Amino acid sequence: MPFVTSKDGTQIGYSVAGSGPAIILVDGAMCWREMGPATPLAAELKDRFTVYTYDRRGRGESGNTKPYATAREVEDLVALVGVAGGSVALYAISSGVILALEAANAVPGITGMVLYEAPIFTDGTRRPVPSDYVQHMDQLVATGDNAGAVKYFMDKGIGVPWYVLLMMQVFGMFRKMAPVGPTLPYDTAFVAPLWTYKPIPANRWPNVTMPVLTMGGSKSDTWMQNAQKAIAANLPNAQHKTLAGQNHMVAATAIAPAIKEFLT
Repeated sequence: MPFVTSKDGTQIGYSVAGSGPAIILVDGAMCWREMGPATPLAAELKDRFTVYTYDRRGRGESGNTKPYATAREVEDLVALVGVAGGSVALYAISSGVILALEAANAVPGITGMVLYEAPIFTDGTRRPVPSDYVQHMDQLVATGDNAGAVKYFMDKGIGVPWYVLLMMQVFGMFRKMAPVGPTLPYDTAFVAPLWTYKPIPANRWPNVTMPVLTMGGSKSDTWMQNAQKAIAANLPNAQHKTLAGQNHMVAATAIAPAIKEFLT
């Protein structure tokens, strides 16, 4: 697999498939090329695009140079934009949405974006996360309790029902997901500043003037759907669409047609 070197020297692993205009797929929490939605989605898009998938910092084949900062992940994505020719579209999901927005705000070359379900809280329809969520997550990772970090994320961050948590415990899912646990604070660093339960500040991403489509699933919670509409309302050249029959675990076959329609 090829690698690109980020600004701080970190090696970022990536893959390329298909032909056509370039698009980079940006994962959310706990996902990388071998675990998550990006690779199946690339298979659905490669007939129309040259599709770049990559392992975000600290996952899969990518390095994890310390200390971490969200700016380093923006630099990782910018390096991949360069590999793709300097002019690309982005598709991002979950916490990757905020990473994509920060990258598009920081550098030129991103021509359009499709953004699916950023987990930010823009009104009072979502039950609050614990006030010490960030500190507790950092402590779990710092003490090496990576499985505990995954469980805490699923429980307090996502709000997975108790019976699902129990099943995950019984089937050893937290242990299996533990290797990616140390990257959970990275995702939190992107989204927690927007866990305000208030509207997004005006002009939050002033340089994001390219066409943007925000999307949410019709089966997702009200707070999640409202957040995507709030992002669209915050941008000067954005529109919002609800994807029927989908939730946060959006099917590649469901979202690929919307990406193709908007970006081509």
